[in-house]
Amino acid sequence: MSMLNGFLIIDKPQGWTSHDIVAKTRGILRTRAIGHAGTLDPLATGVLPLLIGGATKALDYLPNGKAYIAVLRVGIETDTQDITGNITAMSDTRPPNGALEALLPSFTGEQKQIPPMYSAIKIGGKTLYKEARAGREVERPARDVVIEKLELLSQDGDEYTIEVHCSGGTYIRTLCHDIGRQLGCLAAMTGLRRTMACNFTLDDAVTLDAVSPDMQLLPIDTTVFAQYPAITVTTADMTNIKNGKPIRANAECRIKSAELTRVYAPDGQFIMLGRVDDGFVKQVKRFGVV
Repeated sequence: MSMLNGFLIIDKPQGWTSHDIVAKTRGILRTRAIGHAGTLDPLATGVLPLLIGGATKALDYLPNGKAYIAVLRVGIETDTQDITGNITAMSDTRPPNGALEALLPSFTGEQKQIPPMYSAIKIGGKTLYKEARAGREVERPARDVVIEKLELLSQDGDEYTIEVHCSGGTYIRTLCHDIGRQLGCLAAMTGLRRTMACNFTLDDAVTLDAVSPDMQLLPIDTTVFAQYPAITVTTADMTNIKNGKPIRANAECRIKSAELTRVYAPDGQFIMLGRVDDGFVKQVKRFGVV
């Protein structure tokens, strides 16, 4: 596999935007074909999957689940819903012992969440954070999110550390803000570390300093599509694949009709994801160079 065709998982440092990481990596690897899965705010650290080369085509196939360790501070509220913003309200009220932990189950499962004004979401052609900076409030429809796990890990004075497993598109700072409102004491997020994104974990991640042009990337085929059967095509089949034509399925592979399959070139290179239909393998998405 090409060294520039796969996944690179970065442990994003604090103070960098996701776009900063992509720009820096493009310079190191000398390629512009890099995208990322799941934006992290500058305050946040942790798992940021980078999709390099043909892996950018696999974005729609990645699971969208995320996991975080977050810290929320009770007693304050900010315009950004985290500690980087301006304080907009304060409260002397503090939750009684056990109150926050008792509240968390009500925030699990399918939820409606109103995204924050300080976000890159566009509504009516207007980017929310630009409107927020101009002092304008935009009505935002609530979005469907799923919070699979929400657990209190520890407390240190006014700061509570929680673990969150959730669907993509969930704003953890908004979750902290909403928890504070429900407790009646206000809250803002003061720290965030993503421990999992798209099934990639911190065990898969490297620091930005470790990125080099000759480093090994995580392969597309076995990282994302390992659950699908595989076939190796002939040299003659390669011509049909190059021209976008179906190829005849090898009867010995016993691949079921409508089943997705990994397709490999004679030299072992992963070239595409196909689907079996009436004895032929049709292209679903091409990843390798034919």
